[in-house]
Amino acid sequence: MKNTLIICTYRRAQSVLRLLQSVAEQTCYPDAILIVDGSPDDETEKILQENTFQNLKYHKVSPENRGLTKQRNVGINLVPTDSDVICFLDDDTILEKDYFEALLKTYTQYPDAKGVGGYITNEVKWKPITPEYTISKNEFEYDGWVRKDGSRFVLRKKLGLDADRPPGFLPTFSHGRSVSFLPPSGKTYPVEQLMGGVSSFKKEIFQNFRFSEYFEGYGLYEDADFCLRVSKMEKLYVTTSARLEHHHDASGRPNQYNYGRMVVRNGWYVWKVAYPQTDWKSAFKWHAIIGLLLLTRISNIFTTSDRKAAFTESLGRFTGWISLLFNKPKVESGKFF
Repeated sequence: MKNTLIICTYRRAQSVLRLLQSVAEQTCYPDAILIVDGSPDDETEKILQENTFQNLKYHKVSPENRGLTKQRNVGINLVPTDSDVICFLDDDTILEKDYFEALLKTYTQYPDAKGVGGYITNEVKWKPITPEYTISKNEFEYDGWVRKDGSRFVLRKKLGLDADRPPGFLPTFSHGRSVSFLPPSGKTYPVEQLMGGVSSFKKEIFQNFRFSEYFEGYGLYEDADFCLRVSKMEKLYVTTSARLEHHHDASGRPNQYNYGRMVVRNGWYVWKVAYPQTDWKSAFKWHAIIGLLLLTRISNIFTTSDRKAAFTESLGRFTGWISLLFNKPKVESGKFF
């Protein structure tokens, strides 16, 4: 299968270079690489002129086309007609040498797959469960592996608000466990959601689907929205054998207040894409978890060194939550031709 790699970037020239250096070492090199740059400066273009990579094309978008979802849609329109698979990578990732080989192999092993996601290795520590091992309440177990559970999930478990579906699937009250809760088993798992920055899709999908431009700028949860729409009709998988590292680059991210608002409002939008109609129990759980996470973030004002960030994000979460009373996002759950 021929594959095209799309890298959307914004003011991260050095990160793009590190990613491309890992792409250059791949056992299965992309047939085309598209850099879709929304940066207001020319640093990314300059560094690509100084460092050449096979099959690479650079595209600078106009100011009105900046933003993750818009840039992805621009990139999709530039994909060669003979490509079979379109891969997306965040610009601050670094690949293991067989990433694309493992990704494309999954499409052969699972002929019904229309999307396959890769696996981030450096963000969570897992360990296999031995027969004598006792799982604590502060840990999460899945498929014979265990990891430390986040404090928020530990609290949710105590309150009966934990996710009731496997990782990568959205409960009726949303707030599920992401694919980061899948273990490094080397297996392939069916999912409803992929992480957009480590994803791939059959090119034919984009005859009917596009990324929603509701998610302007940074685009928080834009990947969940896209995948949930696609998964209503097609099969998606995560293969834990397609491995890479994610090194978070702070540049290009929104301020904490806007991030807090997006967490709530974009989260509500994604929930309604998946479940346009919900019963009162699901609605209660959704709001209860939003409130719980808000209180947890407020407590960080007193328990962390970065008090300003905790305060401004908490304020953003609160105003985003209140805004749902009188200004709910308009949900478009279709294909977006």
